[in-house]
Amino acid sequence: WALLCAGDQNKHNAMTVSWGGTGVLWNLPVAFCFVRPQRFTYGILEQDSHFTLSFFGDGYREALNLCGSKSGRELDKLQAAGLDALELEDGGMGIAQARLILSCRKLYADNLKPEGFLMPDLIAKNYPNQDFHRMYIGEITNCYIAR
Repeated sequence: WALLCAGDQNKHNAMTVSWGGTGVLWNLPVAFCFVRPQRFTYGILEQDSHFTLSFFGDGYREALNLCGSKSGRELDKLQAAGLDALELEDGGMGIAQARLILSCRKLYADNLKPEGFLMPDLIAKNYPNQDFHRMYIGEITNCYIAR
């Protein structure tokens, strides 16, 4: 699990993500993640040109559970989880307690589409409300490692 964070010092939100990965695409180091449209972070991410992925060591499972089960519309999730937002050199927001933060510049975004599924039973199982995830691909522009 990781925390996806979007926004700036004035308005930001973090949400737990587990669908995603890293690799090389278009000859660039990239990270990708998936966000449902009803998530509060989705609206912030849509308006921002960057996002971060913060990764944690042992002992943060409860905080990540909270950030994945509560909405930023209802409370300050980071405060409730005992986590602190951290403004990064590039203006993005990470999480201070993270062991690793990947700062990413958005390169591509698109919604998963029903016609793209090669196993239609995945739609019935994962998208009964047709609320398909949006995939974001970002170039990894900075990597912050805790010391």
